Amino acid sequence: GETCSALLLFISIMTMFMSGVVAIFEYDLKKIIALSTLSQLGMMMFSISLGLYELAFFHLLTHALFKALLFLCAGILIHGAGNTQDIRSFGGLSLNFPLVTACMYLANLSLCGVPFLAGFYSKDLIVELACQYSWGIFVLLMMFICLSLTVLYSVRLTYLSFVGPYGGGTSISVCESDYSLVGPVVILSFTSLVSGPILSWLNFPAPVLIFLPVFLK
Repeated sequence: GETCSALLLFISIMTMFMSGVVAIFEYDLKKIIALSTLSQLGMMMFSISLGLYELAFFHLLTHALFKALLFLCAGILIHGAGNTQDIRSFGGLSLNFPLVTACMYLANLSLCGVPFLAGFYSKDLIVELACQYSWGIFVLLMMFICLSLTVLYSVRLTYLSFVGPYGGGTSISVCESDYSLVGPVVILSFTSLVSGPILSWLNFPAPVLIFLPVFLK
């Protein structure tokens, strides 16, 4: 049991680390989101290796909601940008896709674990409980490096797509008026906001309270 846990811990941390590093150097929009999924799966396996099975399942559920939102937003952007997936040809898309941009920001913030969004409730709980295990400083350090990589590739993706200089691709903003495209995105945005606390109430009959010193937090 101990050996299996240690092996799973090692594999999951390596998965999180490598997928995070590759995502930082990737230019294909869908590949970045797919690699981000891989790093979150590493996070779930990491949780399982610590014996936190319910938390891994909880993270699976919240992650499913905001990752579906990310993929739908990516699909709309690719469709509107003349079927290109290369984020180098994007840039300044927030002017053409204000609604999709807002929803994608929300999904990315949820992925990064910003407080009170869906991802925060599952991800932070895993991190806080992992801090109480005695696996040693290396495991904790790697975990925090992997978490910061998540923030890095998310910020890079949003900057190159929405904020940065225009990349020269074609851009048609027809998508915002198509309700069959935008409707599901708005619904999923709502779940990305409220699913965290609702799912935690459903999953854990007793509320989980962890008090950490401000320095640790």
